[in-house]
Amino acid sequence: MSLALGDPVPSAVLPDTDGREHTLEHDGAAATVVVFTCNHCPYALAWHDRLLKVAEDYRERGVRLLLVNPNDDGRYPRDSLEAMQRRVADEGPWPAPYLHDESQDVARAFGARTTPDVFVAGPDGRLVYRGAPDGDYRDPSRDAEWLRAALDDTLAGRAVATPQTDPVGCSVKWRP
Repeated sequence: MSLALGDPVPSAVLPDTDGREHTLEHDGAAATVVVFTCNHCPYALAWHDRLLKVAEDYRERGVRLLLVNPNDDGRYPRDSLEAMQRRVADEGPWPAPYLHDESQDVARAFGARTTPDVFVAGPDGRLVYRGAPDGDYRDPSRDAEWLRAALDDTLAGRAVATPQTDPVGCSVKWRP
């Protein structure tokens, strides 16, 4: 099952790489972006800096961006909590928390399919965009333009012009 446009974002609390808990549901933010991502997928890695730049650029406008790693770390040790912690420590502080979905319950509740898979909830906590950050993971100049357009529309109080694109990336690595 997957969230449909207009559905409320599922209620969930996940720990970040420092052990602090973060809620994914609406908390008064102008918009909340939940991105399912990971440490090993070349698509997720290619879009990573663009997504962090979105977190920086939209923070003062009341947008929260949350990065969630849902992958089975038994089969993919590069996606373990310890590997996530090392990555954040090595790359310096990130402008968005990196959350661990060990049970995979959150990814299942959203219907996440790929890393990355981007979900945007508006100020009412309902889904207004789902898909890829932009149209080409290989082209940094695209600058997460689809995600930015969805946020700009949402922050302006408009319906998102393109509310859904196909998420592109590696499949979520589900536990057997």
